[in-house]
Amino acid sequence: MPAYAYSGFDGRGRPVKGVQAADNVASLRAALKKKGVYLTSVSETAAAGMEEGRRDVNLSRLFDTVKPKMVSRMTRLLGTLLRSGVTLPEALAALAEQTESPRFSGVLSDIREKVNEGRSLADAMASHGKIFAPLYINMVRAGEASGALERVLDRLADFLDRQQELRGKVASAMMYPIVLAVLGAGIVTILMVQLVPKITAMFDEMAAELPWNTRLLIFVSNTVKDYWFVLAVLLAAVVVGFRRWKRTEAGKARFDRFVLSLPVVGDMARKVAVTRFARTLATLLQSGVQLLAALEIVEHLLGNEQLAKAVRVARDDIREGEGIASALRKSGEFPPLVLHMIAVGERSGQLESMLEDVAGAYEREVNTAIDRMTTLLEPLMIVGMGISVGFVMFSIMQPIMMLNSMAGS
Repeated sequence: MPAYAYSGFDGRGRPVKGVQAADNVASLRAALKKKGVYLTSVSETAAAGMEEGRRDVNLSRLFDTVKPKMVSRMTRLLGTLLRSGVTLPEALAALAEQTESPRFSGVLSDIREKVNEGRSLADAMASHGKIFAPLYINMVRAGEASGALERVLDRLADFLDRQQELRGKVASAMMYPIVLAVLGAGIVTILMVQLVPKITAMFDEMAAELPWNTRLLIFVSNTVKDYWFVLAVLLAAVVVGFRRWKRTEAGKARFDRFVLSLPVVGDMARKVAVTRFARTLATLLQSGVQLLAALEIVEHLLGNEQLAKAVRVARDDIREGEGIASALRKSGEFPPLVLHMIAVGERSGQLESMLEDVAGAYEREVNTAIDRMTTLLEPLMIVGMGISVGFVMFSIMQPIMMLNSMAGS
C-alpha cells in the first residue's frame, strides 16, 4: 500500500502534517476527513509504512506479484460486471476489494481513481505497463472506441487463458527431462567426488597399468574435486556471458535462427509462434484494432526475432498495398498451409475466423509436438544416465577384474 505525505488543517484551523498509508488519494482524503483533517496538499512518498518517525517493513509485499492468472480472472469478472449494468468505477472498486493480492488491489484502486478523474480505462491501465501488456491496452482502447468493451474483455480473457494453457503445456513437457538431467548430474558428481577417489587410492598403491577409461575417470574426478570452485566460476561466467550476448540484437537473431533449425525443438518453436501469431492477430482484429497496428503488436509477442523480422518486413509491404498472405510468403518462415488459409480469408472477407481456425489447428499440432518431444526425451535421458553411471562403474571394476585374473594365473 502506498504512503502519502500530506498537509492540511484540522477543525480548529491549525496546520497539520503527516504521513499515512492508503490505497489512493481518495481513500486518504476520506480517512482524514473522518478525523477532522482537511487536505491542502498531498504527495506520494517512498517512505511506506512510516508514521511519527517509525518505519514498519512489510516483507510480504516484497513477494507479492501480480500473476497472469489474476489478470485473466479480473478481465473476465470485469466484463461480467459491466454486462450486468454495473458502472466501470463500481466494478473496479469491487474487484479491488476482493482480490487477494494487495499490490494488485492497489493497482485496481489507482485505475479506478484515474477513471473517476475522466481518463479512459485504456489510458489508466497504460500507467501500469508491467502488468498490462500493449496487446491488452490496445484491445481495451478498441473496445471503448467501438462501444463493445464487455465483448472485448471476454475475448481478451479467453485469449489470456489459452496463452497460459499453452505455456503450461510447454513447461510441463520440459519439467521431466530437466529433473532427470539434474538427478543424473547429481549421481555422477557424487560418484566422482566420493566413491572414485577412495577406489583409485587402491590402484595407486598397486602401481598397476590402468586402462585408458580408468585413467580418464581418475583425471576427471581429481579435477572436479580439486578445482570445483574454478569450474563453478567458469560455468557462471559462461552463463552470464551467454545471457548478455543473447540480449544483444545480433545475438538474439542468431540464437533464434539456431533454435528454429533444431530438428524437434525448432519445429515446436515455430508452431508455438504461428499459434501465437494467428490467435493474437485474430483477437486484435475482432476487437476493432487496425491491421497495421495489430501486426506491430503481434511482432513483439512472437518470442522469436527471426519470425518477428518476417512480420516487420511484411507489415511494410502491406502498408504499400500488398496482401497479407503474399507479404508473409516472401520471408519463407511461415508454413504454406497458414499462408493458404490467410489468403482464403482475405478473399472471402473472413480473415478473423480463418486465423482462429489456423490457431486451433496449430494448437493441436503443438500438443502433438510436445507429446512427441516428451516421448523422445524421456528414454534418451534415461539412456544417458545409464551410460554415465555405467561408464563410472565399468571404469572402476575393469582394473579390479584385471588384477584378479592376473592373481589367479
